[in-house]
Amino acid sequence: MKTNLLDFNLDQLTQHFAAMGEKPFRAKQVMRWMHQMAQSDFDAMTDIAKSLRAKLHETAEVRVPALMMGQESGDGTRKWLLDVGTGNGVETVFIPENERGTLCVSSQVGCALECTFCSTGRQGFNRNLSTAEIIGQLWWANKALGVTPKEERVVSNVVMMGMGEPLANYDNVVSALNIMLDDHAYGLSRRRVTVSTSGLVPQMDRLREDCPVALAVSLHAPNDALRDVIVPINKKYPLKELMAACQRYLERAPRDFVTFEYVMLDGINDRPEHARQLIELVRDVPCKFNLIPFNPFPNSGYGRSSNNAIHIFRELLQEAGLVVTVRKTRGDDIDAACGQLAGQVQDKTRRQAKWTQIIEEGKQ
Repeated sequence: MKTNLLDFNLDQLTQHFAAMGEKPFRAKQVMRWMHQMAQSDFDAMTDIAKSLRAKLHETAEVRVPALMMGQESGDGTRKWLLDVGTGNGVETVFIPENERGTLCVSSQVGCALECTFCSTGRQGFNRNLSTAEIIGQLWWANKALGVTPKEERVVSNVVMMGMGEPLANYDNVVSALNIMLDDHAYGLSRRRVTVSTSGLVPQMDRLREDCPVALAVSLHAPNDALRDVIVPINKKYPLKELMAACQRYLERAPRDFVTFEYVMLDGINDRPEHARQLIELVRDVPCKFNLIPFNPFPNSGYGRSSNNAIHIFRELLQEAGLVVTVRKTRGDDIDAACGQLAGQVQDKTRRQAKWTQIIEEGKQ
């Protein structure tokens, strides 16, 4: 089987080429062709020696996930379902705004963490994505959006907030991050690349050392009792440990704050007492809050908080001196909004079957 060069960051590609008897600058050339020009045909890499091109034809390829389906929302949001083999597909979402273009990238086929309000979590889990399958989403988006080398890139920001828990696929995600940041590839700023986590504390500490980018934490609850229910990983890494990890991360982070994502669930976590508990929880953590109106999906069991409840919640946080935004829902008409990504998952956990049974029993 041919080696997929998209699996390699620059250091790895340099080592791979050295084993072929090639000089380091060849790796930089190929990186630029693959990522800056979205080129997968070695013959089109015209400044590379014919002898190397011949070697690459025999042993290597630039293989990205194939397109299964593409959709465009009325607000300009675009979603692609990409084929990652054996009946599995992952979703990637591009959100255009006046000042930037943000690509939401998936890291796993499904998710193993079972956050109860998340459509991806309900789909179960199949496997981690490879580096090529992660970076291939950015490669595909640039290609699909028609970017040429002379143009300013349409994708200016990347958020690892698609399907899966990025830090549960640590090595492949960090390798992909290194490609995103590399000037010979996409050249993105560390401030413009965000990793979202539900709170895997040991991996947060590793990321702080290995590749500190902007950090978002899926918080969603102000106390351990509630978070244990809706974000079950909290039972392993409770809030006190998570807040301490956030403080440690900020020592190396490119931004001087952590973003706390907080999905607003009607009657569950959106009351004034919850806001007051949050204020106390984050007292020593420089942060901003991103309040996310819940995006319903079939049989979720949750409702979206009312606009009034969200307004009161935001006011309480702001009165305490916290920076708060309410995320504008984008792409919900094509199920591309936060928490709605489901993809196509051949579930190995039987979670889909479990939820179907729970729903059917509830109807009786």
